[in-house]
Amino acid sequence: MAREPHYPEDAPVGDPVGGAGKTPPGEDEAAGSRRTRHLVTGAAIGIGSAALVAALLYANRSRKAGDDPK
Repeated sequence: MAREPHYPEDAPVGDPVGGAGKTPPGEDEAAGSRRTRHLVTGAAIGIGSAALVAALLYANRSRKAGDDPK
């Protein structure tokens, strides 16, 4: 089993040094909104490109069959 890491008593675990990485109030909500918007945009692009590929495969289906009407 792995040993537990040892931290100095005066160093708070998990807090950034010197307050680096802390954001002012209100910016967390803006960042979350921006992330959500980017996620939705990425999903829309993925769905749109899949729809285009499906349409092209469907349109070219008759050419692959050999043009023999039976």
